Amino acid sequence: MRLVVDEGKTVGAVARELDLTPSSLANWVRQARADRSQGKSGLTTEERAELARLRKEVRELRMERDVLKKAAAFFAKDHL
Repeated sequence: MRLVVDEGKTVGAVARELDLTPSSLANWVRQARADRSQGKSGLTTEERAELARLRKEVRELRMERDVLKKAAAFFAKDHL
């Protein structure tokens, strides 16, 4: 990643030199640029981690909500 970002080498050249896939190296370079620009060119690593954590939390809250809805419907049915 540093060879591309700091030294100006191409992704293809560095990928061949280090026996990496160009797509993987390009992803790392894109992430490094986002981190260095503090998110101006994409999500930083920290922002990506927060986004993943928040998505997981949303999934869990939705599951809890669905369980509570079913429980409320069950108990409401018994009292009618």
